[in-house]
Amino acid sequence: MESESAVQWVNRKLFTVTGEHLTELQRVILQQVWHGKKYIDIANFYGCTEGHAKDVGSALWKQLTRTIGERVTKQNVRSLLERHIQTLSTQARSSPSKDTESRPQPSPSPSQDTLESPTFVGRTEAIAHLNTLVQQGARVIVIQGEGGLGKTTLAQTYLHHHGFEITLELLMAKESGNITPIERVVEEWFSRDLAEEPGQEFGVTLGRLKRHLEQRRIGILIDNLEPALDKDGRLIPAHRRYVELLRMLADHRGRSLTLITSRDRLCESSLTVEHYRLPRLELLAWSQFFHHRCITPTPAILQAAHHTYGGNAKAMGLLYGTVREDFDGDFDAYWQENSGDPLIVMDLKNLVANQFNRLQALDPDAYRLLCRLGCYRYQSVATIPTAGLMHLLWDVESGRQKQVISSLRNRSLIESAKGQYWLHPVIQAEAIARLRQRDHWHQDEWTLTHQQAAEFWTHAVTHIETLTDALQAWEAHYHYLAIQDAEAASHVILQSRDNQWGQFLPLGSTLYRMGLLQPVLSAIEDILPHVQADRNVSELHNILGDLLWITGQVHRAIASQQQAITIARSALASLQNQTDPSASTAHQCYTFRMIEIDSLLSIGLYHIDLWNLAEAIEQFKAVVQLGDQTDHQAWATKARVCWALALSYQGLHEEAIALATPIYTDLLSHPNAEDTARFAYFIQILGQTYTNVADVAKAQAMYQLAMQFAETSHYTQVHARTLNGLAELDRIAGNWDSANAHHQEAIALLETIGATCDLAESHFQLGLTLQACAQWQENHKTPGESLPLPEGIGNDRAVKQDEREEWAIAFQTAIQLFTTMNAPRQVEKVRLTIGTFQP
Repeated sequence: MESESAVQWVNRKLFTVTGEHLTELQRVILQQVWHGKKYIDIANFYGCTEGHAKDVGSALWKQLTRTIGERVTKQNVRSLLERHIQTLSTQARSSPSKDTESRPQPSPSPSQDTLESPTFVGRTEAIAHLNTLVQQGARVIVIQGEGGLGKTTLAQTYLHHHGFEITLELLMAKESGNITPIERVVEEWFSRDLAEEPGQEFGVTLGRLKRHLEQRRIGILIDNLEPALDKDGRLIPAHRRYVELLRMLADHRGRSLTLITSRDRLCESSLTVEHYRLPRLELLAWSQFFHHRCITPTPAILQAAHHTYGGNAKAMGLLYGTVREDFDGDFDAYWQENSGDPLIVMDLKNLVANQFNRLQALDPDAYRLLCRLGCYRYQSVATIPTAGLMHLLWDVESGRQKQVISSLRNRSLIESAKGQYWLHPVIQAEAIARLRQRDHWHQDEWTLTHQQAAEFWTHAVTHIETLTDALQAWEAHYHYLAIQDAEAASHVILQSRDNQWGQFLPLGSTLYRMGLLQPVLSAIEDILPHVQADRNVSELHNILGDLLWITGQVHRAIASQQQAITIARSALASLQNQTDPSASTAHQCYTFRMIEIDSLLSIGLYHIDLWNLAEAIEQFKAVVQLGDQTDHQAWATKARVCWALALSYQGLHEEAIALATPIYTDLLSHPNAEDTARFAYFIQILGQTYTNVADVAKAQAMYQLAMQFAETSHYTQVHARTLNGLAELDRIAGNWDSANAHHQEAIALLETIGATCDLAESHFQLGLTLQACAQWQENHKTPGESLPLPEGIGNDRAVKQDEREEWAIAFQTAIQLFTTMNAPRQVEKVRLTIGTFQP
């Protein structure tokens, strides 16, 4: 008996008993064990670890034991299966069934090409070919072929079943103008998949990604690359930076594997990639596909259909949907009616167009839904829940909406899994094209559909607890951009929701606190020139100011906040001149005053980072004057905290303590978790103030309070600033090792979010710590002695000259960052500090 026959027998037996087929790895194990191979050989052949192969094998023997009622082991599986199969064959020959003889014979039984599910057929050789390429050292493989061949399914299946620790996916937009910049793609990988906050500089981010790829076995799927390629197969000018990512992924030193699906060949001379042209499915695979679904065309008709559609996998699925829905599963009847159609000589694109036309005639509601579903992007949010489909059925009675969705699913015109839906790329392309045809509809269907989709995402997310929540809410702004409605897009950015920090913040503010600075920054800068409403413009400038500040563009940040203030004050003056103010007017006054006060407070903070302490104090005084004893008292309290910090930097300790003490007392006397979360940024500022005035106990108390919040809420900026403050306290106590560790951790966190201002200050503080350590050395050694660094610095090695000068490197880094920020007073401060050191 051949191993393939045994595998097929086991596969059918398991499916009959359990409803599950053998997985690819189970098939390989059974075939290899049949020929006496060891697990280490199987692991090397398949491309997994020996331990994984043993675990899967052990589970398979247990599954077979339950299925056939005898104990199955690696040692006895061949003899036992041969005996069982021989016995059943003998019984079948000795007692034939008349009924069986008289029935039409079914399609050929499943072959060795069957993999882990009835939806994935005929790709055993493809898997083997990919294995060979990987064993030969390929790190990037382009799976190439026309639409509908199953390129994506093959890539996803391979990555899912070959022992990758994690899989990163990039689902390329179907239109070149909608392709996501690679910087944002990698940013989302870090935030959503790699459990890190994304960085600001793309080169630094790629370096960190490279370390992940060298240390972990990561699979990467780049799906549908061709919209990013020009006619020569090169990356289009707008997205040349994709080459940088692909070059890194192709590095032979990595442990990753990247599978790219594309209709076009990738022709970048600087990239080392392998191409694999995916063949069309064989007739046997089509037979197996329909056999699994209890559809039994006669062999001649199946062969004719297979020839007509060139073995295309998507065509096979589309045929199944039509035959099942419209011909009660009678493939022969379908073919007799349609075999003479001109579609016989057309490609898959025309097949899809035909399906759309046929659907339009048979089920107009389902046709409209299919076209409307083209509006969803299927990128950052790759699937749409049922509610998202129903929201596009606004003109269909609620009792029929699920029937409409089923109509699409049954015809295989929509992909689905566990209540989530998405369109095949070919289907989506046709849907988009038809949705854009204004003369195709009685109204502006394109605009109305995008409005409905945007409303769905907006209402679907009420609280933002995770990055997934934030990305779903953010989808709405893409829909408004598609219909060039900047005003509505601004509402998406500015809509406030409760978030994980206990704050009620605009979506844009919540996103940048989560580390997604670039998407919000780009979106605001794109739409701001086209927004007209004063409130929206002023609020957008307020958020934009913070984004520019965090990324080190401090002077632009100040200008943006000043614009917010100018607009807010003008609107306030107009509202206050109304002779008969309404409740709505009162609320508008509150909002514009809040924008004015918040912008003044922000400008004050920006000036501290520029070391313009006098200017900062003037801003804080203005906030206190406007906010005290009003509905904006919280801003006045925050301003006093910042004012105290500026005074402490000026050496005015008594005045600083006088401002800080009431707030410190209130925080400790009336602890409230929600208030602490909202005030966390300013709690660590209080800690810094008390550090400056040498009240270590109070500083420690404030830092502990801030750290408790930061660690539980993942507010990276607060966490990093607090670590930097704790490092200062360690320096004061002479705990050099702990101080250095806190500095390094803070710097690493700030690098991930690109917080340039805080990063510059952290390097300055690191320099102070290393300088103090070096000074301690000089003061405690005898002439000619080489003294080790204290408390773990340098791991008790003799101090080298370059180690003594690490403080100078830290200071130089701070100077470079402060120079980038155009902060000359900060630069001068660092240089004066360097000059005070006397070795």
